[in-house]
Amino acid sequence: MQPQSFVKIFSGTNTMYLAEKISASFGQNLGLVHKIDFSDGEYTVKFDETLRGSHVFLIQSTFPPADNLFELLMMIDAAKRASAASIVAVLPYFGYARQDRKDQPRVAIGAKLVADLLTAAGVDRVITMDLHADQIQGFFNIPVDHLYSSTIFVPYIESLGLTDIVMASPDAGGSKRAHQYSKHFDAPLVICNKHRPRPNVVGEMQVIGDVKGKNVILLDDMIDTAGTLTAAADKMMEEGALSVRAFASHGVLSGKAYENIENSQITEVVITDSIPLRRESPKIKVLSVADMFAETIACVYNNETIARHFVFRK
Repeated sequence: MQPQSFVKIFSGTNTMYLAEKISASFGQNLGLVHKIDFSDGEYTVKFDETLRGSHVFLIQSTFPPADNLFELLMMIDAAKRASAASIVAVLPYFGYARQDRKDQPRVAIGAKLVADLLTAAGVDRVITMDLHADQIQGFFNIPVDHLYSSTIFVPYIESLGLTDIVMASPDAGGSKRAHQYSKHFDAPLVICNKHRPRPNVVGEMQVIGDVKGKNVILLDDMIDTAGTLTAAADKMMEEGALSVRAFASHGVLSGKAYENIENSQITEVVITDSIPLRRESPKIKVLSVADMFAETIACVYNNETIARHFVFRK
């Protein structure tokens, strides 16, 4: 991919591992920016090259701590004050996306707050991947390019050469995603029905559909503690599945996630590098989204369509 003279790509501190791969795929080096820490814990950011008239792409996943989000906001503000022609926030993982509605009294809608903060800081466009809820795009009054990990996962699933496959969702909320995969692969769809007494705790689990003698592909947008995922996989194996492989865009992997995965009957968990792994695991495979984001950055800069990057089209 040919470098663009007016494109400058920068990274926040904790997404440097992915930003370096994206910029290399795009065909140029990352821009120079550094974080300045003060003794009291306060910090600021400074770009070490001119941005005047440039189209600036700022790469930062906003996983915890909140410093990742705030660093991105400060980078946006600094770029705006440095007279950048346009500022695009590239969020491989959009944090706080699970807070997309008021599902109980007196709670915040964190996803809308993040959208407002990014807009107020001065961003012109957002590029992200596999939002927890599609309607989060509507929280913005600026363009949002919403990419899908199916671009990465579908070729990998095809490369496995599995027969008798079944597409499955670990809960009813992910049935739309699993249904798209089932149509693409012309495979049956299975859904797990779960009762969650409180966040990150899974109670009763039921499998709706036939998995006996099947190789199950379990699909989700993120894996947090992996409680739901592993409970679903173990239940399917109990009901006669040959194997269960889990695919999720974002490997949050908090709490006992690694232990839950390694102690389960899951054959393999496949995630992207939108969030860095805390440690490696023999059951976890990471596929990179660097090329997909690099191609999207090029398309945005050149005013080209990004539709060709979607495996599933309506």
